[in-house]
Amino acid sequence: MSYGAELLGRLRTAGVEPGDPEDLRLKKQLLMFAMALTIAVPILWVAIYRLFGVTLSTTLPILYLLLSLAALVLYLVTRNFNQWRLLQLGLFLFFPFVQQLSLGDFITASGYILWGLLAPVGAILLYGARDSIPWFFAYAMLILMAAGFDYQLVGSATSHVSIPPKVSAVFFALNFFAISSMVYALLRNSSVEREKSKARLEEAHRLLQAEQERSERLLLNILPGPVAERLKPETGTIADGFADVTGLFADIVNFTTIAEGMSPNQIFAMLNKVFSSFDGLAEKYGLEKIKTIGDAYMVAGGLDGEDTHNYSAAIANMALDMRDLLANDLTVNDHRVAIRMGIGTGPVVAGVVGKKKFIYDLWGDTVNLASRITAESVPGMIQVDVTTYRRLRNRFEFDAPQTVYLKGKGDTTIYRLQGRKAALREEAAA
Repeated sequence: MSYGAELLGRLRTAGVEPGDPEDLRLKKQLLMFAMALTIAVPILWVAIYRLFGVTLSTTLPILYLLLSLAALVLYLVTRNFNQWRLLQLGLFLFFPFVQQLSLGDFITASGYILWGLLAPVGAILLYGARDSIPWFFAYAMLILMAAGFDYQLVGSATSHVSIPPKVSAVFFALNFFAISSMVYALLRNSSVEREKSKARLEEAHRLLQAEQERSERLLLNILPGPVAERLKPETGTIADGFADVTGLFADIVNFTTIAEGMSPNQIFAMLNKVFSSFDGLAEKYGLEKIKTIGDAYMVAGGLDGEDTHNYSAAIANMALDMRDLLANDLTVNDHRVAIRMGIGTGPVVAGVVGKKKFIYDLWGDTVNLASRITAESVPGMIQVDVTTYRRLRNRFEFDAPQTVYLKGKGDTTIYRLQGRKAALREEAAA
């Protein structure tokens, strides 16, 4: 793209750069708008004077036009907005004073010096309230100087231009109307643009808030709520000890056989269907999903600090629902999907592992016991340790105790959970 085309592109956008803040963008647009109007008005005024039969020199209007355009081109080349702002406000301030002197006094010039008011008004919009004070002071000084010149001319019958009183009256109205309209237009345009800017900021804030909420939901899908809240401000290790937690392990029986002949996408779809159903049950019973590893699923209750043992019953209810769900609803490759489950209750340590791609996990003898009970189970069976049995025996049906040998634990007593007792079944049905 040629240099001239680049300057033309900047002119079309009022010199606004892509990275300009909203406030600076607004200031550039306002100054371009005011400059365009003040360039057109002097030429128009000269033409109207001629319609009334009054011939005025076009030297000053053309000089103002050339100076304004020179300041604009200098800005488009250097991109120095502060320099352009200063030069253009200076022209707003001094040109009306010079133009009025060329016409004579306040009466013959129809109060043309009033156009100088654009300088302090523009300074408010382009600099700010405090920095506009010197501009207003300079405008007031020029008004007093013009009044002093008029005072000296009274009675001297000296005037640069002979302008009929009726024409002066018309231009008094035109000047007052035009400058009032310009001030109103500048202020209104500034207000409209600021409202648009505010709306854009509010929209950006809304999108940012929505993204933050999405991130919060994603974090809560990975970690328990209290842990997620702690992880945001904390940078150290997060680990807590819990005196009593009930954990459930479940894994799919004969997963390798079921997956034979299935594509990776089909295997993923199957696991997603099964584990998503389990997630729904965990949410239903207010339990915390811990993780999935391959075809294994782990969930726990008691991590919210409750001092009751209701979470143990919730784990048992979820295990029974998981068993029934797979027994009745899910078939893959003509195979009925079955799981085996183990439940253990006792103390655990829970925390966030690692600094990247972290997970919330549980450790301790209780976790190992539940995992090993699961490995010794059979399809469709739910096995629990002694602590869990003692806590739930009045609400659930269990088989007679059995003794199994567990690696690292030796002979261990376990119970098989069969179902809910009659009262609990009626409650669940209701």
